[in-house]
Amino acid sequence: MPGPLLLTMGDPTGVGPEIILKAWLKDRLDAGSRPLVVVGDQAVLQRAAVIYGAELRRETPEKDTAGLANMVLRYGERRLLLQNRSSLPAAELHYGAPNAACGRAMREYIEWACDRCLSGQAAGMVTAPVNKQALRAAGVAAPGHTELLAERCGVKRVVMMLAGDRLRVCLVTAHLALAAVPSALTGEGILATIKISDAALRRDFGLRSPRLAVLALNPHAGEGGQFGDEEQRVIAPAIASARRQGIDASGPHSADALFHFAARGDYDAVICMYHDQGLIPLKLLHFDDGVNVTLGLPIVRTSVDHGTAYDLAGTGRAGSESLSAALRMAAAMVARQSVGS
Repeated sequence: MPGPLLLTMGDPTGVGPEIILKAWLKDRLDAGSRPLVVVGDQAVLQRAAVIYGAELRRETPEKDTAGLANMVLRYGERRLLLQNRSSLPAAELHYGAPNAACGRAMREYIEWACDRCLSGQAAGMVTAPVNKQALRAAGVAAPGHTELLAERCGVKRVVMMLAGDRLRVCLVTAHLALAAVPSALTGEGILATIKISDAALRRDFGLRSPRLAVLALNPHAGEGGQFGDEEQRVIAPAIASARRQGIDASGPHSADALFHFAARGDYDAVICMYHDQGLIPLKLLHFDDGVNVTLGLPIVRTSVDHGTAYDLAGTGRAGSESLSAALRMAAAMVARQSVGS
């Protein structure tokens, strides 16, 4: 039987547990031909089920998931495979108010799942959103999921890609103050982002020759140096180097016009210089079903493209579309890698 996909529960006080249950109850937790194992907390998931009027029974799992599930939660004929990694006092947790214990639990879910993917026991992992402050309270120095996974996998550089059916954006810089972006851009970093994106689009998305549009930093691509010289000094040389290595990269393109052409299918991905340059158009088109993909890891990792949504936590109103899309994308990536191996 093919290795399972793992789905980490995320912040116990955010929307992660309830969107998992929402998708499951609607038959939208689709991992393709692979089993799916949730990595999280039994009591927290049972509390989340009550939001939708479902009472889950606990059962012992069958031996059908390579030992990755140690519990089954059942509702009627539905079975949710679970690797129970924490024992939080669910009734005492307040939505939107995580503590250090929640942070330690989040870290445990992520690291346990990552290690099973690295060992080959699991095919890949999908992550529900976490709270960065709670992770810091638990002693995690990394600023988020992406950086924590890169460190765990021993990878120096990864690329955050946000993707939907109409648009893919890959970020050169991510969680960084806007004022710090110009000095953080280097030819080496831009070239690495282009190369990692090109390789992942070939391997994980089945594209033979990905068409990459590389954005400028400044308005009108700097207008010949009138609005900044990063295009001439840093970005254009990186594109030229990528092209010499056989990568179909073009630019620097003015960001105000390029996304029109990318959204209509002229490019397979857009290389963006900073976080909001890429995520604003992506979320305009794919607010409900966008997927966060970490490129450059030795494992498959996708995630929802939203945060813990504390204003919705506990209400049952949070949408599960992004989670379902992340699972479908992870399953497709694993299938392509299996064919190519």
